[in-house]
Amino acid sequence: MLDHLIRGATVVDGTGAPSYTADVGIRDGRIAVVAPPGTVTEEARTSEDATGLVLAPGFVDPHTHYDAQLFWDPYATPSLNHGVTTVAGGNCGFTLAPLHPGRPADADYTRRMMSKVEGMSLVALEEGAPWSWSSFGEYLDALEGRIAVNAGFMVGHCALRRYVMGEDAVGGQPTPAQLDEMLALFHEAMEAGAWGLSTTQSATHSDGDGKPVASRHAGPAELLALSRAVAAHEGTQIEAIVAGCLDQFSDEEIELLVAMSAEAGRPLNWNVLTIDAAVPERVPRQLIASERAREAGGRIVALTMPILTPMNMSLGTFCALNLIPGWGEILGLPVPERIAKLRDPDVRAEMLRRAGSKEAGVFRRLAHFGRYVIGDTYSTANEGLTGRVVQDIAAERGQEPFACLIEICANDQLRTVLWPMPTDNDPASWALRAETWQHEDVLLGGSDAGAHLDRMCGAPYTTRFLGDCLRGRKLMGLEQAVKMLTDDPAQLFGLRERGRIEEGWHADLVLFDPERIDAGKATLVHDLPGDSPRLDSRAIGINAVWVNGVETIREDVVTGAVPGTVLRSGRDTRTVSTK
Repeated sequence: MLDHLIRGATVVDGTGAPSYTADVGIRDGRIAVVAPPGTVTEEARTSEDATGLVLAPGFVDPHTHYDAQLFWDPYATPSLNHGVTTVAGGNCGFTLAPLHPGRPADADYTRRMMSKVEGMSLVALEEGAPWSWSSFGEYLDALEGRIAVNAGFMVGHCALRRYVMGEDAVGGQPTPAQLDEMLALFHEAMEAGAWGLSTTQSATHSDGDGKPVASRHAGPAELLALSRAVAAHEGTQIEAIVAGCLDQFSDEEIELLVAMSAEAGRPLNWNVLTIDAAVPERVPRQLIASERAREAGGRIVALTMPILTPMNMSLGTFCALNLIPGWGEILGLPVPERIAKLRDPDVRAEMLRRAGSKEAGVFRRLAHFGRYVIGDTYSTANEGLTGRVVQDIAAERGQEPFACLIEICANDQLRTVLWPMPTDNDPASWALRAETWQHEDVLLGGSDAGAHLDRMCGAPYTTRFLGDCLRGRKLMGLEQAVKMLTDDPAQLFGLRERGRIEEGWHADLVLFDPERIDAGKATLVHDLPGDSPRLDSRAIGINAVWVNGVETIREDVVTGAVPGTVLRSGRDTRTVSTK
């Protein structure tokens, strides 16, 4: 007997093949039958009419930070609501394990680091996760059987270094014996099911003490030794971040990434390729890394987002503005001193100069302060400004836009929420995106779901992209768009029998209305441990989501079921060799 029968759905199977109408039956967590409508004779415990609806494989998000959130939110909201049934975590060199059992303070260091570098609520990290593990395997075991999505995790280089080197992980170099211990720890993690190595060399990544995170101190020899370790395990790979990911790689960075992938004989993915017609040289430069990797026997895959994800800013709390060269030291001052500095015309002039300089890289896009929209305000002086554009307010007041913005924020003691309007929402940029998505080493993803929770909400990229393909810009046909969200990432990670609608494969499925599918506006909610805030977005037009054959979402509401699997390398992933 079938557990459930979906009748008359328009099946988009994930392969890119033309859609077709079929009945799809689920049994014991698998797709038991895919047949012409009305031809399934086997009885089903439950069934539904899906006429006019699209049935697709569950979406695979290749870059998330749900490592902690899954403990207090096993549904990985809002990703699951938006049809994501499999998430890749442990990215950017940051994981919650391994933790040295003899140094309890390491857990506190890790929490503060994750709060600073990934924008997670410190209270939620402290109260929402059990922190009961030492080894990476124990961390995976702590999630097993209690999550609603399928989740796989890389091992963070920072955690490996901290475990072996303690406080010397920041600033120090491992001795030969320590490197051997790090490698042994890494092998143990992959034997337990870790997907491979994640690491960062990005200048934007600092720990809770404001110091460069541990992996930033690693030299090429250490990185290549870890890469070689990846090669020894089935179904593994590498995720790496370098400073040039934000704008354009240096020659040295390209050489390093190519060498890491070639040494491992595994794909290496990086995040995130920003596509902007105003900077036409960026995409070709970034994809040189992929060309060189293939020549060397490796593969480098760039992740890029198919939507523009709004990210709010603030002069009062740490955000992307702090990463503009020269801005961090000013925005790190106590609030009264910060306001005084910001009101100084000479200081503002220098800040604007630095923000518009070549060294600011991709952060130059944040320097168009007239294009900021005022969000939440907190003083009577700012009443009526919410939703207004700074350049309009500045024109009324006879002020320069940046000076106007400073005064608005100063009235709120810098608590004002700011929303920069995107500078790359032009037809030329969208045409360049559509062209770039066709490249064999470009993959859709990079949501950062689970991180930067009060600043951005990237999780709904799946529904927003599909809605755009069906009713908006129509840059992709539906079949190709679904393939880019399902089979393509599944193939990159070597997921076994996931990413397609095929008899015998795992029943990770999304049923949606093509006339409605979309994502609601991001809104601030207070539903994290400690009443901490995050941005959330409701899914529109998603009728149901199944994970391993069990219904987890119905009309944007979680069912309470937790049928997800901790996906372990080798068992649940096959090797995707570059050789």
